[in-house]
Amino acid sequence: MAPPTRAYRSPRRESAAAGTRRAILQAAQALLRDRPGGPTVGAIAGHAGVSRLSVYHHFGSRAGVLAAVAEAAQVSGRSDEIDLRSVIAGAVAHWATDPSLFRRLPDPREPHERLRELAARLAAEDRLRPGCSLKEAEDVIALLTSFAAFDRLHQDGRRSTAAVTEILMRMAGSILNPRT
Repeated sequence: MAPPTRAYRSPRRESAAAGTRRAILQAAQALLRDRPGGPTVGAIAGHAGVSRLSVYHHFGSRAGVLAAVAEAAQVSGRSDEIDLRSVIAGAVAHWATDPSLFRRLPDPREPHERLRELAARLAAEDRLRPGCSLKEAEDVIALLTSFAAFDRLHQDGRRSTAAVTEILMRMAGSILNPRT
């Protein structure tokens, strides 16, 4: 019989882990500006100065990193294009993990709360084009991050995730104020 495990907490280890997580997020965010489809796990790890295994340990996958970047951007209160790009790139990366599986799953029809919050922030900061309602922005963001949009554009890999992200970002321009 194995001895019972005891709870072990090390403030130093927790601080180091938080620092590693922060470095990975910052690296992904910086690289996302230069790589429209989102950076690779190897590129993120290299830029953060950690191993690929560390990235997987903290985020599980490339899609997990991009989703965390999008979430961190939303929490920070920023809603510039990089935030919208992060949300779109995160969705594209997620759908690209296993398109054949997602094709078989029912399509969720309700927009996520975070998309609603992103649309509201864009509106509050006057980033939406004149005449674009909050509901329209929410609907467009939900459509652009849907599996159906990804699947149509990705065409089973005939288009790269970077190309899909760029097409979706051009489409997102339909709700954004061109003057900002």
